[in-house]
Amino acid sequence: MRSSALLAARLVLGGYVAAHGAQKLVGAFDGPGLDAAGQGFEAMGLTPGREMAALAGASEVAGGALTAAGVADPVGPITVASTMAVAAAVHRQAGPLAAKGGYELPLTYGALALALAATGPGELSAGPAAPRALARAAAAVGGTLAAVSIARLVAAGRRAAADATEGPADEAATPAPEAHEAEERVAVEA
Repeated sequence: MRSSALLAARLVLGGYVAAHGAQKLVGAFDGPGLDAAGQGFEAMGLTPGREMAALAGASEVAGGALTAAGVADPVGPITVASTMAVAAAVHRQAGPLAAKGGYELPLTYGALALALAATGPGELSAGPAAPRALARAAAAVGGTLAAVSIARLVAAGRRAAADATEGPADEAATPAPEAHEAEERVAVEA
């Protein structure tokens, strides 16, 4: 029963995250594609936008696929959790609920990914776990990339606040909704 539940959780999380990444990278599932996603990332302060969108999309596709398959665990869930930390930071000013563009979905995906990283894939996985050194390296790289991306978001918000004479820095830290409209549309449809 436990392995079946872990399999279901892995398939749902991994499948949705991989599909979301494919939307960014190649426009699959009515997604924006890399150029439009890159423009959205650029508007959010994640520069260079196209490269950051490619990194996010590739992380989502690879992390989602590894999570769904249960291969090289916990590399997949760690990759997903790191990417979702950045997504949650992007949506932080909109509040906790997705209906207003908030961080509900990336927080939920990130928490599920961390739970899967902690519990392992269960007996119904397509391959072996990652060597301990690789798992540690994945955690270090994923955490570092997430921290750098979040720092860039905060810095972009502060620059925008300095350029604007109205409102505190925290209000300017999240771009206007139209800055990442394509990404929001993709997130709601997923």
